[in-house]
Amino acid sequence: MSAIYVDLDSYLIDEKLIELVPESLARRYQLIPLFKIGNTLTLAMSDPHNIFALDEVRLKTGCEIEPVVSTDIQLKTAINRYYGVRDSIKEVIKGFSEDGSKPSGVDEAPAIKLLNLIMAQAIRDGASDIHLEPDENSLRTRYRIDGLLHEVSSIPKELQPAVISRVKVMGNMNIAETRAPQDGRFHIKMEGKDIELRISTFPTIYGENLVLRILDQSAALMGLEDLGFFPETLRAYKTLIKRPHGIMLITGPTGSGKTTTLYASLNTINSPEKNIITIEDPVEYRLNLIRQTQINPKAGVTFAAAIRSILRQDPDVIMVGEIRDLETAETAIRAASTGHLVFSTLHTNDAPGALTRLMDMGVQPYLTSSSVVGALAQRLVRIICPTCKESYQPEEQVVKDLAITRTQDLVFYRGKGCKNCRQTGYKGRIALFELLMVNDPIRDLILQRASSRMIRDAARETQDMKTLWEDGVDKILKGITTIDEVSRTTFGDEL
Repeated sequence: MSAIYVDLDSYLIDEKLIELVPESLARRYQLIPLFKIGNTLTLAMSDPHNIFALDEVRLKTGCEIEPVVSTDIQLKTAINRYYGVRDSIKEVIKGFSEDGSKPSGVDEAPAIKLLNLIMAQAIRDGASDIHLEPDENSLRTRYRIDGLLHEVSSIPKELQPAVISRVKVMGNMNIAETRAPQDGRFHIKMEGKDIELRISTFPTIYGENLVLRILDQSAALMGLEDLGFFPETLRAYKTLIKRPHGIMLITGPTGSGKTTTLYASLNTINSPEKNIITIEDPVEYRLNLIRQTQINPKAGVTFAAAIRSILRQDPDVIMVGEIRDLETAETAIRAASTGHLVFSTLHTNDAPGALTRLMDMGVQPYLTSSSVVGALAQRLVRIICPTCKESYQPEEQVVKDLAITRTQDLVFYRGKGCKNCRQTGYKGRIALFELLMVNDPIRDLILQRASSRMIRDAARETQDMKTLWEDGVDKILKGITTIDEVSRTTFGDEL
């Protein structure tokens, strides 16, 4: 008789049940216990006919085994979720404390094992950064997950020198230098992924503070369809980035996903027929067929200088990491005016602000109006966890604040919090977008040095531009994110 299929995403497994089956067995045979009735243990497996696995679990638990089947992907996710490595981190720390010995060298086993466990858990949790923060009595460990920091554990102060030195050795940094900031990087293979970790050290009164940025190379393969565009906005944006020349600006604060959007845009238009060259600070992901360069001010390789050199390389598309000054802006505009498509970023709050920022830098209005084809502002918001997602009726005042006219059958969603989302109610992130296309009415306003508010009003009137807030409200109504997330990342006065 064939085994019953179960959807593991719908199960909440008791932690005491997890303790019955060792992690080594669960990972070796791709299985996980679901529930226990009397002396019968129901086990989800990828291969319910594996008699060796069944016998070993039966011997280990002393229970009769009732196998059910689930997919490899769901089993791997469940094993990582319920076993993880946090307990292992605690065990290493506890073992060190009980042993009482003090590591003195870089290659001390506790430090190496502890660092490996910390990195493994961070990658499994989908963290973007690992923070190793020295305090007076410990080395605090925090992960940045979905944009917010979460404390993981506190490492004994005695292990701090060995852990930090180990990181610096892996990053090919000077372990003797502790008074000045340093940068480094290294690659590892983990969870079947090619991961690059970029290290930054900074001296504090309690020792060196370390931040490890986790760069998953598979993230560079994201397409525009994966970022959160609504269909109509995506169609308009694709039209802009397929133009033969002009400047496309991506705007937003640090950490708003601008680089990811740039890479997805380049991947969309990339082909063997095009010569695409980038100048970045730093190069975060490697892109196939695209020539990538990192700025080096000490060697005279600035954004502006690099663009001038790139123009002699017969490019079709140029990506400039950031427009920071008038020289870079004017050089990029000259490139766009001579038949090149240029992508770049600016730090502004909204899309219309990108146009006025160029003028504030000193760029002549006629150059901005003739070269910029569009501006895309964005923010990142957390997605409601699908495992614990629940509906609720919003209060009347909340609906009014969101400027929603429809009140009947209005349902909002939120996450209750579960093991899948670390009790946060959120899992993953998606972008909010505000796309401004530079049409004739917008060009006229640029030439008149109009304010960003006037440009925004014209864009809403002539091209039905949605603001970041309005895009967020649409994602609230579709059950993608929550009111709190949209309010946290956008401005309500944009309405």
